[in-house]
Amino acid sequence: MGTLMNKEQETRDIYTVTRLNREARAALEGNFPPAIWVRGEISNLAQPGSGHLYFSLKDKYSQVRCAMFKNRNRHLKFLVENGLEVLAQVNVSLYEGRGEFQLIVERMEPAGAGALQQMFEKLKQRLLEEGLFDKEHKLPLPAYPKIIGVVTSPTGAAVKDILQVLRRRYATAGVIIYPVPVQGEGSADQVAKTLSMANQRRECDVLIIARGGGSLEDLWSFNEEIVARAIYQSAIPVVSGIGHEIDFTIADFVADQRASTPSAAAELVSPDTMELKARLGYLDSKLGLHIANLLDSQVKNVNQLFKRLPRPVNLLQNMFQRVDDLTIRLKHSTDNIIRLRRARLNRLAGVVREENPLHRLRSYRDKCTHLNKQLQDHCGHTLHTLTERLRFLSRALNMASPLSTLDRGYAIVTDEHENIIRKADQVQENAVINTKLSKGSIQSTVNKIVRD
Repeated sequence: MGTLMNKEQETRDIYTVTRLNREARAALEGNFPPAIWVRGEISNLAQPGSGHLYFSLKDKYSQVRCAMFKNRNRHLKFLVENGLEVLAQVNVSLYEGRGEFQLIVERMEPAGAGALQQMFEKLKQRLLEEGLFDKEHKLPLPAYPKIIGVVTSPTGAAVKDILQVLRRRYATAGVIIYPVPVQGEGSADQVAKTLSMANQRRECDVLIIARGGGSLEDLWSFNEEIVARAIYQSAIPVVSGIGHEIDFTIADFVADQRASTPSAAAELVSPDTMELKARLGYLDSKLGLHIANLLDSQVKNVNQLFKRLPRPVNLLQNMFQRVDDLTIRLKHSTDNIIRLRRARLNRLAGVVREENPLHRLRSYRDKCTHLNKQLQDHCGHTLHTLTERLRFLSRALNMASPLSTLDRGYAIVTDEHENIIRKADQVQENAVINTKLSKGSIQSTVNKIVRD
């Protein structure tokens, strides 16, 4: 019975769990077209430190697990959060580790105008709290710009309207067109990069960022955060002219000034030539009158100064007399200085004669001779005294020296450790002793000890 069951099991095609999940995944991925679009509401959102996104897409009746990896979600242009309805481009798959059906998200975008409006309000509130809309950050527009930059599509109606207004109102200004796409994927990045480039080149005195009207989706490039921050960071004043009068974008709130249309933006940055001419005419007449009054006043001043001006001959005579006076005073002062210096020189010559070094040298030489004789006498006397004392001490040392005692027939006896033996009790029989004589020494062995 057991053998039959073993044979039956060997003929079965038994799946492991891993194999089952792998083949189920292959079946799913092979039976769905790649990159299908799915619409649903985000829920159960998880954003771990790896940077990947994990969430569910749900509708009224069902839900499905989704994964969007870091290399894909970094291109998102909106904030992903629970409750947001989105359109997701996905590949159908299965997570083998848990055997879960899931979607791998490649792209994702908000679904419908309501979602876009919600994103618009959230970004607007966040940038408002950061201070990007504050008035103290707004730059003043130049009154008479020499070069006007226009960031817009080169083929749209907006650029034509702007150029027409500028030719009519302010034809003396130069215009630089910075062409950018104003709609579609990547357009926001291009607008932001162009604004940064214009700031690096510093070619313009003012920038217009513009496009014609359209739906919220059409204008969305100007609601992107990257565009808002590029406008905020611009060192060149930026005027926004986007859409129609009723259209508002994030760029309008960040810009230094907002115009209702591209044409209105062109009027905002350009003074009216006719008004300028009238103003110049008024200033010209005012300047002529001012110059005439100034010349009349200066002529009167010159006449008054001429009357007060002394005659040149009198000035020259006064100067000649002053030069003569200064010459006489200079001569007297010079003579006094020479006389005082000569008297001081004579006094110093007498001091030098009295302090002649030859006199001092003779005195010092006699003194040195006397001191030398005294030194020799003192050294001789001291040497004789020390010699006599040395002889006396030598005799006393010889008398006290033990060698003298040895010369008289005495000896010094020590044991083998060089200890002096003064008593018979200090040695034992057969001990080795040394006897120090006046000339040489004797080593001997103790045969007998006699104690007193």
